Amino acid sequence: MSGRSQATPLPPSSTGPFRWPPWYRALKRFERPDPWAAAWQVANTLIPYLALWALMIRSVQGGYPYAVTLLLAVPAAGLLVRLFILFHDCAHDSFFGSKAANTVLGYACGALAFTPLEDWRFTHLKHHGTYANLDARGVGDITTLTLEEYRGAPRTSRLRYRLYRNPLVLFGVGPLFHFLVRQRWPSRAVSRRARRSVWITNALVAGIAAGAAATIGLRTYLLIQVPVLWLAGAGGVWLFYVQHQFEGVYWARRPDWNPLQAAFGGSSFYDLPPVLRWFSGNIGYHFIHHLRPRIPNYRLKACYEAVPELHVKKPLSLRESLRTPRLKLWDEQHQRLVGFPPLLDDLLG
Repeated sequence: MSGRSQATPLPPSSTGPFRWPPWYRALKRFERPDPWAAAWQVANTLIPYLALWALMIRSVQGGYPYAVTLLLAVPAAGLLVRLFILFHDCAHDSFFGSKAANTVLGYACGALAFTPLEDWRFTHLKHHGTYANLDARGVGDITTLTLEEYRGAPRTSRLRYRLYRNPLVLFGVGPLFHFLVRQRWPSRAVSRRARRSVWITNALVAGIAAGAAATIGLRTYLLIQVPVLWLAGAGGVWLFYVQHQFEGVYWARRPDWNPLQAAFGGSSFYDLPPVLRWFSGNIGYHFIHHLRPRIPNYRLKACYEAVPELHVKKPLSLRESLRTPRLKLWDEQHQRLVGFPPLLDDLLG
């Protein structure tokens, strides 16, 4: 990725009805799925993932130190994150040209990632329609309060929000709870189809666990599955967090919200090293994904390189991203994310 650091020139929302700029049409040609690229991604992700599982099974049953299994769990978790990106594209019906193929692969990857396709699709598409909109928060995103909302909340609510936004919870125990427990139940107000996807995925997960218990043993399965899912979940939550929580991020109230500003200002351009970019399936080009959600992950880089107008987006470096967890609240007055007030104020308030 490029190291450009220019500010993004965006049309102010007060100039009249919103219109996409002329260059926006150039992005559409990258929405066309490539069946060979898609098949290759499935092969180069799923085969190594299963191979690592075989090695971890051998390490546990062969009596090797558990540290060996945990060491192998790190690349396995990276591959599970990549499988989730494939799942993500299937939810957008962008990975394959066939809706049926997207559905089959989506359910398969969802079972491996403990995530129901249709239910997750519902909340994720809701996120695409509401991200960076202060009047439509709460579905498919990281809960974010404004500074005024936080100050006006009861003390117990402030302390609960502090706990939720603590990195040990948000990136530690939170992902394991979310993938193992929360996603076993349908989200609110979803369709019958989405609810059914939860029960189908639960059945697939239970079937995999039962098959593993009958072949390699439940203990072996848990000693492998839990750390892999936890590491992948933590990595996935981190990626989602830095995509929308960073210095200079854009938020607006509904009357002022506009999709071009939301994509460029409300989504990051995460400048990851090539290896991490591969494991994360190019999701670092997240602002392009929000401009055109139907562009499959394997065409995002080519899209960026082909459209010069995209190059004005300031990248977020890996080093800069490590400072983002200190950002907790949206300060509407100064239009920026800020940290928490002193804890003593909440305890005494």
